[in-house]
Amino acid sequence: MPTYNSPALDKGLDILEFLSSQSVPQSQAEIGTGINRKPNEIYRMLVCLEERGYINKEPISGKYQLTLRLFQLSHHHSSIDYLVKSSMPYLEQLSQTIKQSCHLSFFYQNKLLIICQAKSMTPISLSVEVGGVFPITQTNSGKIILANKSTSERKQILKASDDYQILSKDEKGALEKELSDLKDLKCFVQKSTLTEGVTDFAAPVYDINNEVMAVLVVSGLTSQLKNVSQEDIIKEILNTVDAINVSIGGVPKDKK
Repeated sequence: MPTYNSPALDKGLDILEFLSSQSVPQSQAEIGTGINRKPNEIYRMLVCLEERGYINKEPISGKYQLTLRLFQLSHHHSSIDYLVKSSMPYLEQLSQTIKQSCHLSFFYQNKLLIICQAKSMTPISLSVEVGGVFPITQTNSGKIILANKSTSERKQILKASDDYQILSKDEKGALEKELSDLKDLKCFVQKSTLTEGVTDFAAPVYDINNEVMAVLVVSGLTSQLKNVSQEDIIKEILNTVDAINVSIGGVPKDKK
């Protein structure tokens, strides 16, 4: 069986595995000795791992240690899987009741990730691709997530967002005003910012710590929604959010 070498990947994994075995931070020289490499040979890899958030350097000693990035990654998909499994029965019921497709959006790597969808069985309906990724600042569900982040978290997310950085000063100010109005809103109804002729209904889903972990979204053709009461749609969405909250160990938002 052939063996394919990947020196850079091997070097990075060696560093991570070595640091995981150490109880105290390690210098560049100590890491080099620990993985049998020259210190200057691992400099670029250390810089890369630090930039990606896998390790950090102590400001005083200059020594390196692991961050919680690997821990977060190891638990990230399990939390998504659990949320999807808990939510799908309620999403399917909602879709049947309001005759519209619905999906859950999840904040992932500064983008909006679609993690599951219940499709409408009607002849004409909207659908989004599960696994699709969208700009956090240009979607109504993304704005819900941003609105419920702390000020420091939101600033950090926006600073890293290319879509936010290209906005003018006035556009940034308008977005900040919109986000302040959205905080703690139960259901945000707005025309889609990405697709003409579509209206979004976006409602936050809370985890057991009362923090927004996802957004339930119903995106319908505006022309079709004329035959449906918005009040009824919102009511069914909020009932679904409450059911999801209970299924993952929380309580309905209005009872918190």
